Amino acid sequence: MKYNIALESFESVSSYWLDSHHPLQWNSVFVLPGWLQVWWSEFGAASSLYLRSIKQGEDVIGIAPLLMNGGSASFIGSADICDYQDFVIAPGKEQDFFNALLDDLDRQGVTRLDLRPLRPDSTVLASLANLARDRGCQVSCEPDGVTLELDLPSRWDEYLQTLKGKQRHEIRRKLRRLEEAAEINYRVVEDPEAVKDNMDIFLDFFRESRKDKTAFMTAQMESFFRALASALAEFQILKLCFLELDTKPSAAVMCFDYNDTLYLYNSGYDLQFGALSVGVICKILSIKESIKKGKKKYDFLKGAEAYKHHLGGKEVPLSRCQILLS
Repeated sequence: MKYNIALESFESVSSYWLDSHHPLQWNSVFVLPGWLQVWWSEFGAASSLYLRSIKQGEDVIGIAPLLMNGGSASFIGSADICDYQDFVIAPGKEQDFFNALLDDLDRQGVTRLDLRPLRPDSTVLASLANLARDRGCQVSCEPDGVTLELDLPSRWDEYLQTLKGKQRHEIRRKLRRLEEAAEINYRVVEDPEAVKDNMDIFLDFFRESRKDKTAFMTAQMESFFRALASALAEFQILKLCFLELDTKPSAAVMCFDYNDTLYLYNSGYDLQFGALSVGVICKILSIKESIKKGKKKYDFLKGAEAYKHHLGGKEVPLSRCQILLS
């Protein structure tokens, strides 16, 4: 069967995502067109864009969101700000998609695919790696860190019971101590204009909370964060959540609400309230709010920080897969 390779723009890819009749699987927030476009606008200048769809007749069976540097191709994005990545493929079309894609990459002079970070259920590990081996390609996959996630029950009390006794006691103790110190308000900002107005507070907390975060948040990275927040807020995906003490913001988390999952992307807090554990409490309240809203999963994202384990997160291994096409 013949498959056609079509050049795409971020706008055309977005039209597929917005069309509910398309069977394409957009399995995480990191493959959404808005995310890819913001990253490319901020960081893509040194690379060539390879944004292609593969079609069976008029039907799109998959999208390859790649960038090229010389003879190497990788996902649009970077591992420091894109926690895991993948191709966008219609279920059951993986073999057809990847065969057509590898043929086209070969024609384009690509000799190496470097794909990361990958979840175990990614199409790369589930389909592409074995298919590439069958075609005689050299394939190597290696560990690339971990992400942590939590399956959410339907009630807050049920969540607390899933924790170890010590951690359950610590959460209750921290919340009680905070309630005794101030009037608590947990505020979720999601309106696009309000998000823009509140990003200054979030970015100040982010920089203040740790020295490595101060170094990370360069002018270019700040531009990316602001553009990303605006882009995702337009689709009601971005959530800025603030913990206020006596009406004064003390901590914040930047989250993405997508496909019954809340993604904890980043956070920060005011150091003057550090003794009250406002940073971790803000995260705890975001879990509580997720349960209240009926979310099925809470994704702490990449990194094995201790608090993620203490709050019930389970490790999911990430991988890097490199494929030599010739």
